[in-house]
Amino acid sequence: MFESAEVGHAIDKKTFRAAEEALRGELLLAQNALREQSKFPVVLLISGVDGAGKGETIAQLYEWMDPRFLSTFAFSAPSDEERERPFMWRYWRALPPKGRIGIFSGSWYSIPIAERITRKLSRGGLDNRLDQINHFESMLVNEGALVLKFWFHLSREGQKVRLKTLERNPRTAWRVTKLSWARTKTYDELQDVAGHVLRVTNTAAAPWIIVDGTDDNYRNLRVGRALLDALKAHLADSHQPPVAPPAPLITSIDDRNVLTALDLSQVLPDKKYQLELAKWQGKLSELSRHKKFAGRSLVLAFEGMDAAGKGSSIRRITAALDPRQFQIIPIAAPTDEERAQPYLWRFWRHIPRQGRVSIFDRSWYGRVLVERIEGYCSEADWLRAYAEINDFEHELVEAGAIVLKFWLQIDKAEQMRRFKEREAIEHKRFKITPDDWRNRKKWNAYQQAAVDLIDRTSTGKAPWIVVEANDKNFARVKILKAICGALEKALG
Repeated sequence: MFESAEVGHAIDKKTFRAAEEALRGELLLAQNALREQSKFPVVLLISGVDGAGKGETIAQLYEWMDPRFLSTFAFSAPSDEERERPFMWRYWRALPPKGRIGIFSGSWYSIPIAERITRKLSRGGLDNRLDQINHFESMLVNEGALVLKFWFHLSREGQKVRLKTLERNPRTAWRVTKLSWARTKTYDELQDVAGHVLRVTNTAAAPWIIVDGTDDNYRNLRVGRALLDALKAHLADSHQPPVAPPAPLITSIDDRNVLTALDLSQVLPDKKYQLELAKWQGKLSELSRHKKFAGRSLVLAFEGMDAAGKGSSIRRITAALDPRQFQIIPIAAPTDEERAQPYLWRFWRHIPRQGRVSIFDRSWYGRVLVERIEGYCSEADWLRAYAEINDFEHELVEAGAIVLKFWLQIDKAEQMRRFKEREAIEHKRFKITPDDWRNRKKWNAYQQAAVDLIDRTSTGKAPWIVVEANDKNFARVKILKAICGALEKALG
């Protein structure tokens, strides 16, 4: 895989200066067009062996381009805050918005490669991590991002010569550390692991570009031209089709589904409700203070028809929790900042630390509900969202989160009664909006979308709990019982 990077690429200074002048001008023009259009971000990964010139090439890009619209991220060992969340969380947060270029010096590949070399990660564990990375990069590309991945290569002898050259120069000696020399002893292991990683993650969505790092002039021009060519192509056609068309939905041949099969007549009388409410709130309070919960987190997502009682159910949950322990995230239309990022970005940043609870009033399922029905995204976008959501929730669970999703279901007559009640009672009037009435006209479409999302995203580790919510007493207790049951099971 690395043979072509060991044939002795080099460019003399005169040739480099002549090529640099034209390249610099074109890069600035392309960067300006990227910023003005703001239709997609550029994610630039710079990885490779020690001493191959990663830092020098990044510095050269800053000299050639407008540094105000470049951002560089270098990642060392994860902090406590990062270790308490999914592996990808710190990279998710660093993604550049549309119109900007984000340079990752080292990236989501660095830790898996290092852990495999030191045998902290098994080959199977590495492949699982690479599979997650492939899904993530595919999602970025499907969202419109331009993803460029460069691996800077040096031969074994080339690395030693390079490190000695850097060490002799007082201006560059600081770049060579004891760790740099120590890593030369694991050169073979790095080549073996890196070769496997590059092969598995060299996808159509985000291919690797292997660059000979021996000669500064060659390396810098190679990267600059690759970036320019990719930018110009993407600017000419920023609406890229999905890499793999998602499978179509299969409609039912009868009217029987997870919603029509519910018994919405179930009622919990007030007197019994008060006893059950106190019982389960007390249990939830106890479980949230359990010593083992300090090493877990809880993510609750609430969806359902308008006026189904999501807000009142959430209040019964939070009444049992320490206010310092939870955060309620109400989801509305995305802001300009959120629209400049991948769809899931605004949810990624609200993932709780260990010992904490995040409660989403509406959630990431908006893409396969309101955006699907109202046409705010393409069919391809919402069809692929099911798999992306499953990947997201899987990473939450793998990081120790307990994920529960509630769909609150009421019938059409009960919704009308609650709408009228909201209009009649002054302190509830703010809850009813023209959108509620408009959504009601699309009742059947929302019901079908709900059935599809439950069927496609209810997994063993992140299940949907469908709640019969015509009677609020019954619904609230069922939700509390489900949360307590999941916490008891998880905490042992």
